[in-house]
Amino acid sequence: MGTLEGHLLPGAGFLVFAVYYSLLTSLALLRKQTVLKHPLFPRKLLGHRQVSYEAVAKMAIPALGVTTEYFYPPGVNRLKMIDWKDPRRPFLFKDNWQHVTMYGFFILSGVVDIVSQAKPARWSVKLERAAEALAFYVLVLLMITHIENKSTMEIRVHLLLMLPAFLLALILTVEVWVPDNAPLWIFKCWMGLVLSTWMLQICEMYIPFSGQPWGADNLLDLAFLTIFFCWHLGLGLALLITIYGLCSLWHRHYSSWTKTLGARYQRCPMESSREELEKLNAEAGPQDGGV
Repeated sequence: MGTLEGHLLPGAGFLVFAVYYSLLTSLALLRKQTVLKHPLFPRKLLGHRQVSYEAVAKMAIPALGVTTEYFYPPGVNRLKMIDWKDPRRPFLFKDNWQHVTMYGFFILSGVVDIVSQAKPARWSVKLERAAEALAFYVLVLLMITHIENKSTMEIRVHLLLMLPAFLLALILTVEVWVPDNAPLWIFKCWMGLVLSTWMLQICEMYIPFSGQPWGADNLLDLAFLTIFFCWHLGLGLALLITIYGLCSLWHRHYSSWTKTLGARYQRCPMESSREELEKLNAEAGPQDGGV
């Protein structure tokens, strides 16, 4: 992730998942649901199996990340891990293999989701949360070694990145035992938005909007880096409130629309009295004769 592309893909992926969870949480709170209901693929596509869009995305997006780590830019090949020709046998492409390992555990989380959704049981949701928590713990563990031999700026950036990632891992760990808890849903959405927007902020550091590069060891830039992270905490909260507000407007509009349809369209009674039918025929008779 030492490049713009390396931060852009996971940042965009985390943002998609954070917005997705925020939408589900907002709708669940508005509908007073006690369980988050994930949209599933139509049965016509997968037969009798029930697979959520989330599980497929967990596998597709990290798989794209693995491909870019190995073969991007076009023409390179980083599949080689050890240089066997060197007598010291040094390891190669450390950062890329760290990223591939991170992506691999998120793919594993998607596989666990598919398996548990194919045969739902009481422990299925707990297993899904445990696999997802493991992926974030691995992310934090890899980031600890990822910052070795880096500049002060990169160390500070990744330390701040580890904070929401570690909190997400803790939340998911708690959800193993308390899976249906609204405050945990909200906190998870908030940290997910902070993690994704901060990762996208790192992209701006490689291509600054102002055109002036960040100072790797500038104490003033380091101080403002922490300030900007605090702003991202507020930005994540503002995004979550905005998503909830939009969902609230949609929920009210949808509810009023369905109520209007229910009042406007009513089924005709299947059985009518003979007198009512004769009255209707008498009213229709003169109109038919005048045509």
